Amino acid sequence: MGFPDGFWWGTTASSAQTEGSAPRSDLRRWEEAGRLPPSGDGNGFAHRFAEDLALYAEHGLTHHRLTLEWARLEPEQGRHDPAAVEHYRQVLTAGGDAGVSMWAGLHHGSLPGWFADDLGGFVDPTGRSLHWARHVDWVAETFGDLVHGWAPIDDPVAYASDGWLTGAMPPGRSDPGLFAEALEAVHLADHQAWRLLRSGDQPVMSTMGLAPLVPGVRDGDDPREGPAAAATCDVVDDVVWRSWIRAQRDGVLAVPGRAAIELDDLAGAFDVIGVSYVGARQVFHDGAVGPYPADAQRDDAGVAIWPEGLSLVLRRLADELPGRALCVAGCGLGTADDHLRARYLDECIGRVGEAVDDGIDVRGFFHRTGIDGDGWAHGSDVRSGLFDVDRQGGEAAATARRWATA
Repeated sequence: MGFPDGFWWGTTASSAQTEGSAPRSDLRRWEEAGRLPPSGDGNGFAHRFAEDLALYAEHGLTHHRLTLEWARLEPEQGRHDPAAVEHYRQVLTAGGDAGVSMWAGLHHGSLPGWFADDLGGFVDPTGRSLHWARHVDWVAETFGDLVHGWAPIDDPVAYASDGWLTGAMPPGRSDPGLFAEALEAVHLADHQAWRLLRSGDQPVMSTMGLAPLVPGVRDGDDPREGPAAAATCDVVDDVVWRSWIRAQRDGVLAVPGRAAIELDDLAGAFDVIGVSYVGARQVFHDGAVGPYPADAQRDDAGVAIWPEGLSLVLRRLADELPGRALCVAGCGLGTADDHLRARYLDECIGRVGEAVDDGIDVRGFFHRTGIDGDGWAHGSDVRSGLFDVDRQGGEAAATARRWATA
């Protein structure tokens, strides 16, 4: 098994995890209302970025995906913060100086309060076509000379689900109809960002949170539950997989519950299809989901530890979008057991290597995360980093280094 020269070995994290929520963001409003735990300064990356990026480079992790936080760059509508601009330019420059290629995300769960709360965010057509488009153009002009690649919106399905279906994150709604509308809007915003960024020299990568989905049965004595679960699982598959795959393949975005939208340049959008893999899911007849396999060991966040699921995701993408470049844009394990994390990392990368050997065009593997801090939104101490908050690495960091420098 061998990875091609130039394979992207990297790390990834959101702005809230690394530098805390922005003072004028929708997340900060929730923190101040007691609906989310305080994020503080995150894991300190905002102050230790040069040290952290050099640490990654020492381990062969020469790509890093971070968020250029809109709520910091434009805390008030039409007013950009020069200090925030200079800070992010310093971060990107430090990455280049350390030999780390920087991938810039424009949205990872957090938005300016004035955009998300006051103007309707992505769901409002004007917000999407005017304010978001203007921001994308401005970011490209301001930071494009320091960026290796773009990853505009992280996991549209999770963002729409958390905000409009489960209500776990802003804006805190719980309405299937609003969820469908929001998901469609975020997909359109992601496509719009690609359309604006594609004129540059940097590749543009989508980031889709994907998981194998299987019907789940709670009561084996009820003969109706299996078929009902299969039907519900098919609907969820439409949401998570088929709606955006059809867009990539046929140029038609068809979110369940919404009229199909056909766009001339939707098919083949994005240079790379990024995959964020957490774990597989079983779907029950009532729409509830649970970890799969049900009897698998679980990490500290309750996710079933199943590296085979990553292989299934990559192979399904290769079958449904043949010839497209793929990338594991985020993969990790939430656990304090570093030996378990190392073993999981080793097995997941091995699965990616097998896919490469079989001719699937996988360009990179980004570990989620580099430095601990991933558990913030859950109000827990779930660890997911290769390094702890004191920048100490153990077996998992050594495993990442072994693969990246082999």
